[in-house]
Amino acid sequence: MNSTVQSDVRALIFSPHIDDEVLGCFSFLNPNTHVLYGGVEQRPTIPRSQRIAELEDSAKHLGFSWTLLDNTVNQYAVADLIEPMEVLIDQHQPQTVLLPEPSYNQDHRAFYEAALVATRPHDTHQLVPEVFVFEQPHSIMWPHTQQPEPTVFIPINIEHKLAAYSRYSSQVREHRSPDTVAALAALRGAQIMVSHAEAFQAKRLVRHFPNATPS
Repeated sequence: MNSTVQSDVRALIFSPHIDDEVLGCFSFLNPNTHVLYGGVEQRPTIPRSQRIAELEDSAKHLGFSWTLLDNTVNQYAVADLIEPMEVLIDQHQPQTVLLPEPSYNQDHRAFYEAALVATRPHDTHQLVPEVFVFEQPHSIMWPHTQQPEPTVFIPINIEHKLAAYSRYSSQVREHRSPDTVAALAALRGAQIMVSHAEAFQAKRLVRHFPNATPS
């Protein structure tokens, strides 16, 4: 396991693979965010070292910290993911946890299922006030299940997002091309009358109001 250290973490992103975080949660990538990755593969044309170098470059540019687990890509097991997620939640006590939408990619489904367990209401673990599900271009292009209605929208600068995505040069591919990423952001932006946005589904959203809080 590789990891960098960050204090004052307010958001945790559970990202199955290196680049899922920038595709789905660019708006959260800042010095107050920590990202947990499930693993990274060694491919004949794309060495593991290149993927990690791209991650280090992205993290330096955007300021987030990260943890990289040693799971085998395309073979993630839910049981192996729950404890690392719970440890980070208890350690950082974040305001927001973001988990990937389940899709045809089994690693995304494993991360989603594990994150649902890790963020459950429990008397021995920290309660996360905000639990959001983030989307990916492939989830829209080839849905695995009925698409959830987005309920949380965050306006973004699309040029900044695409510039951040370009730092993962080995992963900029046709089925998630910059044009596709921009088109999805334009659709989500149109839903809230801005040029571009990212959208999320709220699984939990806790708000405290003075007049409503029990004495």
